[in-house]
Amino acid sequence: MPVPIPRQRAIPAAESGQAQAASPRGGSAEESAKDASPVSRTPDTAGNTTNKVENNTAHTNLTLLLIEDDPAGSPIVPDMLDQAGKPIRVRTARNLTEAGRLLTDDVHCILLDLALPAPGHADSEDELAVLKHVLELAPRHAVLALTASGDAERGAEAVRVGAQDYLFRDELDGRLLSRAIRYAVERKRSESAERRLAEGRLRAQENRRLERGLLPTPLLDGSPLRFAARYRPGRSRALLGGDFYDVVRTPDGTVHAMIGDVCGHGPDEAALGVELRIAWRALTLAGLCGDQLLGTLQQVLEHERADDEIFATLCTVDIAPDGRRAGLCLAGHPSPLLARPGKPARLLPYDNNGPALGLLPGARWPRMQVELGAEWSLMLYTDGLIEGHIGQGRERLGQDGMTEMVRRQIAEGLRGEQLLRAAVNEVRDLNGGELTDDVAVLLLDRVP
Repeated sequence: MPVPIPRQRAIPAAESGQAQAASPRGGSAEESAKDASPVSRTPDTAGNTTNKVENNTAHTNLTLLLIEDDPAGSPIVPDMLDQAGKPIRVRTARNLTEAGRLLTDDVHCILLDLALPAPGHADSEDELAVLKHVLELAPRHAVLALTASGDAERGAEAVRVGAQDYLFRDELDGRLLSRAIRYAVERKRSESAERRLAEGRLRAQENRRLERGLLPTPLLDGSPLRFAARYRPGRSRALLGGDFYDVVRTPDGTVHAMIGDVCGHGPDEAALGVELRIAWRALTLAGLCGDQLLGTLQQVLEHERADDEIFATLCTVDIAPDGRRAGLCLAGHPSPLLARPGKPARLLPYDNNGPALGLLPGARWPRMQVELGAEWSLMLYTDGLIEGHIGQGRERLGQDGMTEMVRRQIAEGLRGEQLLRAAVNEVRDLNGGELTDDVAVLLLDRVP
């Protein structure tokens, strides 16, 4: 990578059902607990009626929030045990305002009385207005709808709107309700998992579309040259990085290749790399090359970058139709590697290397003429391939180390895609793990 230049609310115990209730006879809390049933209804400090588990509260696995308007205070929820035989803790809210206060992360399920009016919908004809309000209030919680006996149509509609199940108010018993709570909780978990999976698939599809924009299909129809490329982003679990490349053949038979690197690793840098690649392809097909092409790309960079300190390195090569010579322009980028039969692989000249794009207004980038020969392999790469460490020390592979590595791999008979795969894998192994910088490598081969 080019281095940038310097420039729930916790609820009170009385609300949560964890405090011991005072004895109505004035006795101690411990004495009251001995006389209490597993689930009792006691007023909290705000005067709200709350179903509370007096014994083994610390071991309760499930918590139910009951939302029902019951002025008389008669219990409609029987004693319940979970699958392990432990009591289910119950909180009671008389309206949605109280429900919002008691709805903490430890609530597993909501039991909602559909007869309760929704705030601001007292005269509404929508019989499920209160349910819709609760679903907006608690999108991550399982919801059981409570309706009048025999009103199955309303209950089914509640499930269609978003409740996990419905129950008849007059037919509640502990066993039925306990089972319904467990079912609702597991169904909500399953729905959430399916939704996350669908969202993940959608993100993956979007990422693949973006990746196709970053990693283009080369336009080499009619050219005898063979093409191969490898790309590895430096960001963890990312598909996009600041490196970019492209290869096109113009109508006169010239093959143009480019590789570049935007400083940084984030999505903004990746997007800028895509913009520069697309601009390069359009300008190249329009007939621009060399200094004129790079000067125009610098203008694109200056207009599109988010910060004046952002810059990009670039290497462009235009290979003549006969394939024996090429023009080379370098904008602060490492020089390509040329390999020919019977000769050791070497770096192309980089004495006339111009500045990176975005650093110097009005800069110039000389075009050097390079003789390739009849048979050759030309490798363009970003600095992620040469800046990895060697072992545990601070020593980096560098261009000399990369050149020696590629020479050895070619001598072992590796070519094309196999050569690039071996090079990237060996650099990663020498680094002792994944590389932190983006890596892009492309290879053009001419075989008579």
